[in-house]
Amino acid sequence: MLLGIHLGLLIGPSVAIVPPLSITDALTGATVTQSDRGRSGFQLTFEVGRSGPVDMLDYGLLLNPLLRPFNRVVLTVSFSLVPEVIMDGIITNVQLLPSNEPGASVLTVTGEDVSVMMDMKQETFAWPAMSADNIARLIVLKYAQYAIIPQVSPALFPSPPLPTERVPVQTMSDYQYIQFLAARQGYVFYVEPGPLPNTNVAYWGPPKRVGLPQKALTIAAGPDSNIQSISFNYNALAPTTVSGHIQDSRLNVSMPVLAPVPARVPLSAMPAALVNQPNVRQSFLPVTREQAEEQESASQTGATTAAGRSYAHARTTPGLDLAEALARAQATVDASTDNVVTATGELDAVEYGAILKARDLVGVRGVGFTYGGNYYVQSVTHNIREGEYKQKFTLAREGTGALLPLVRP
Repeated sequence: MLLGIHLGLLIGPSVAIVPPLSITDALTGATVTQSDRGRSGFQLTFEVGRSGPVDMLDYGLLLNPLLRPFNRVVLTVSFSLVPEVIMDGIITNVQLLPSNEPGASVLTVTGEDVSVMMDMKQETFAWPAMSADNIARLIVLKYAQYAIIPQVSPALFPSPPLPTERVPVQTMSDYQYIQFLAARQGYVFYVEPGPLPNTNVAYWGPPKRVGLPQKALTIAAGPDSNIQSISFNYNALAPTTVSGHIQDSRLNVSMPVLAPVPARVPLSAMPAALVNQPNVRQSFLPVTREQAEEQESASQTGATTAAGRSYAHARTTPGLDLAEALARAQATVDASTDNVVTATGELDAVEYGAILKARDLVGVRGVGFTYGGNYYVQSVTHNIREGEYKQKFTLAREGTGALLPLVRP
């Protein structure tokens, strides 16, 4: 027990259990990174040595089968005797740093959350008459051995394609494909540990912008300050609007497609996509296969097209019906505004009095109207050492100005 905080460690081949004292006593620190973009990760550091006859062959911890790759690791943090799961992952890397000093050698165990097991095998599979949300749900259910519960939001336009017109075909790993489907909708996909050890929730949907915010991050408030630092960045070039026409594959007529504003729940009083008009990037839907390939190439490299226009990251291609085109256009606009305003900072969890959670809302106080108010927590890094628990965080929203006069204290 350190400063009222207790770090719990569970390890096992398939179900993580309490390890022997030889492992827990050697643990010197833990780092956990949680994000709504990509997989979360962890790193454990152990102090190792070779002092007895058993250690003549090798370091004792290296011989322990619990620390081998592909074993499961669960980390919990107890604040006021209430444990919270901050990682459920798989060991993917083991490093040894020997030292000339007795007892100063370091063993580092690194891993990623259990969704890494969804990325181990490339699949070729057809999903006839299936909408994107139903495909995501069925993919998650394939990994029931990790107690992953799917939490899937409806697709923007959930109508499945007719098998006579198009059949979605997966030609990549389950993890890559489910991320691909999420990106098409302007959604995120991640696996969140908990609420109990050895259980997880797989979230596929828009960034969570509804719900009770966490305890406010406060700075420049004297004794009420609870964070050590915070800085803000406003990227005015981020917002994008989409407009154009498509040749509807079902009706065989030209149809207009327009996505002028984001559909996300607003967190700011002055969204950049609105207040920066007419200085907002405009993206045109491709109408020929050559234009589609040009836009795809530009979106991957960040380059501009020959016409000098900066194209967005939409994957719109010829042959779509109107609903599909609208969904992809709206996804492009939504994703472009997610990181207009970003904030990075650091806090001491003891001073904050709680654990700041990623993928949730939090209020910011003490920075004025422009950058105050509620934000979405994109990522959090937990650094836990003896006598110390610090967190680095990244916040984001679509514009400036506090939407509400007060935030949750």
